[in-house]
Amino acid sequence: MTESDVVKSLAALAQPVRLQVFRALVIAGPRGMTPSTMAEGLGIAASSLSFHLKELANAGLVTQERASRNLIYRAAFDRMNALLGYLTENCCEGAACAVDPAAACGC
Repeated sequence: MTESDVVKSLAALAQPVRLQVFRALVIAGPRGMTPSTMAEGLGIAASSLSFHLKELANAGLVTQERASRNLIYRAAFDRMNALLGYLTENCCEGAACAVDPAAACGC
């Protein structure tokens, strides 16, 4: 993950509603969620949610798939794990306290 990718991802998450949406998608796991389910569950207007999902997708943090008449959004776990890896890559001056890659989310 490049530094500019990290900045783009962190900027997308540095907004309360987007962080809420992303966390909801992480909880939903691989099955994902439709925008209507997210809007209802999070109490966010559909137009506002659409804007925030677009920003998260632009940062590569969510994916979108059409299933019949619905859009399904999912957290991009590979991107999330890459971001966490970048942030913890040199923690503790490289000592053994660094996060084990096997401990990353396996979703």
